[in-house]
Amino acid sequence: MQTRLPPQLLDTPLGRKADAILRACVHCGFCNATCPTYQLLGDELDGPRGRIYQIKQMLEGEPVSAKTRLHLDRCLTCRNCETTCPSGVRYHELLDIGRELIEEKAPRPLAERVKRHALLTLLPNTDRFARTMKLARLAAPLLPEALRRKLPEETAIQPLPQPASHPRKMLLLDGCVQPVLKGGINRHLVTILDRLGIETIIAPESGCCGAMAQHMGDSKLAKRQMRANIDAWWPHIEAGAEAIISTASGCGLMLKEYADLLADDPRYAEQAARVSALARDVVEVLEREDLAPFRAAMPTTVAFHPPCTLQHGQKLAGRVEALLSSLGFRLTPIRDSHLCCGSAGTYSLFQPEIATRLRDNKLENLESATPQYIATANIGCQEHLQGGTDTPVVHWIELLGTVPGA
Repeated sequence: MQTRLPPQLLDTPLGRKADAILRACVHCGFCNATCPTYQLLGDELDGPRGRIYQIKQMLEGEPVSAKTRLHLDRCLTCRNCETTCPSGVRYHELLDIGRELIEEKAPRPLAERVKRHALLTLLPNTDRFARTMKLARLAAPLLPEALRRKLPEETAIQPLPQPASHPRKMLLLDGCVQPVLKGGINRHLVTILDRLGIETIIAPESGCCGAMAQHMGDSKLAKRQMRANIDAWWPHIEAGAEAIISTASGCGLMLKEYADLLADDPRYAEQAARVSALARDVVEVLEREDLAPFRAAMPTTVAFHPPCTLQHGQKLAGRVEALLSSLGFRLTPIRDSHLCCGSAGTYSLFQPEIATRLRDNKLENLESATPQYIATANIGCQEHLQGGTDTPVVHWIELLGTVPGA
């Protein structure tokens, strides 16, 4: 793709990155064939190729509007297009640039800005989120039905089990909303790793991975959160922690991208690269261990939904399915398993109509073989899918054997 970015922009790291990504695109359109929003809406501007062109126009100084912002907002950031793209276009990096710039060039109405600020204030903070959920449940009778349906069941936040001390140690990112919504996932994992001779460490000073702020166009906040995590983890890394793990595939993907996102930070670039090198999805850890004690007690039929952040972001498609099959679970075939479920972080809150249509399509495919469980690997997908079905939706970690104390 030919570009005409202004010289003053090309003199910046952001401009050079954007120009390189734009020039890699050859307009082939393969990306549209696997884009969930293009398939639903049939609008070229709601597919990757159209969004790339809109970002190009913005970078070249063409006028942009709320309509441009809407088409960028409608992107799920599922990265299915990147899996399909024969030219290796780093679309998600260009989208991050575009989303940050559009906030300056086409400011949102005050009500939207307040809503987005509230989410960035509440969701990445576990204590604030827990208090907000309690207030929301008290006010549930006054809320619109659509919001009431999104309220999770009340669960008390419980501390993680205290594992024994082991020579092998791994840092665990506990997450922001997951301890409030499904704290049993990490409790189960800590117990499993303890039985495998691995001690999990949670650094109290660590917090949000930064993914939410990054994808909402606030890269400054995202980088502050990344630096805070690096500072919290660094003493443990220097002491020999062999991995940094997460049971939320979205957070795990973000950790793996610290190196790229902080590459121009003179103070943190080297440490960020080390964090990304240590980052592992939990399947990358467990598939190397002897899991015989965690085999299925009886044949169980499972429909597995691979989150986009796992299959398209971390490039781990098929790994969880293979592990579960090896442990005696019956995995059902899933049509269109490459497509997004519509959760996509905060997407289901900002684009509820599209998110619901994607969820319903996904559930139709997941439930076609009447599984006993639907399993996934990301808290956002888990909550989103459960909102549309009575079939139990669990994290796949929760399926591993009956673990005493889990």
